[in-house]
Amino acid sequence: MRKTYTMNAVDNRNVADRRIIESIVRHEWDQFQRTNNEGGRAACQGNWPVFNQMRTSQFLTWPRPILDSYLNDLVEADQAGRNLVTEKYGRMMASTAPDEYRDHIEPYIPQLSAERLALQERIIAVQVAWAAAFRTRWPKLGAAMRVLTTAEDTPDATSFETYLRGELGTYSDTTLGLYEQMVNELSATGRNLTEETIRATVQLGGFTDLAEAESAQ
Repeated sequence: MRKTYTMNAVDNRNVADRRIIESIVRHEWDQFQRTNNEGGRAACQGNWPVFNQMRTSQFLTWPRPILDSYLNDLVEADQAGRNLVTEKYGRMMASTAPDEYRDHIEPYIPQLSAERLALQERIIAVQVAWAAAFRTRWPKLGAAMRVLTTAEDTPDATSFETYLRGELGTYSDTTLGLYEQMVNELSATGRNLTEETIRATVQLGGFTDLAEAESAQ
C-alpha cells in the first residue's frame, strides 16, 4: 500500500481538488486572523507558510466529497457570521480552561447532541490509536507531535485528542458523516490517517518520504 505514495502527495490530487484545498485553507486562514487570543495575537497567526503546510497536508488525505462538504461549512459559517476556527479553539478549552469555557464560551457556541458527541468519540478513539501507533513506528517524528491524550492537557499545551475533539465539533453533520465513513474505510483496510497526513506534511516540506524525514530529525 505504501507504494502508492512514491509520488509527492500534492501530485496525487488533480487540479480541481488542489484548488478546493487551497480555498479551504484560505477560508480557515481568514477565520484564524479574526480569532482573538487571550493575551494578544498569537505568533502562529502570522505564520502563513507553516499554517498552509499543516492544513494542506490534512486535506490532501481527504476524498473529494469531504472537501466539498467542509468548504460548504466554511462558506455557510462566513455567511452566518460564525467563525469555525474560533469555535474550534473554544471547544478545546473545555479541557484546557474548563471554568472559562463553562462561563464564557459554552453558552455562545452550538450545542451538540449526545448522539453527535458519541459519534465523535468513536472517531477520536480510532484516531488516537493511529497517532499512538505512528509515534511507535516513527519515534523521532512522533516526538515533534503534540502530546497525545486529553489527560496530558495543560493550560499551555493542547493534546492531539483535545485538538481533534475541538475540530470535529465544528463540522456539520454532513461533513462529520462523510469523515466517519473515511475513517471506517481506512481502518477496514489497515491504513493509518496520522501516517498519511504526516507523510503529506513531510513531502510538502521537501522530503521524499517518512523514512527520509525521520532520519533527518
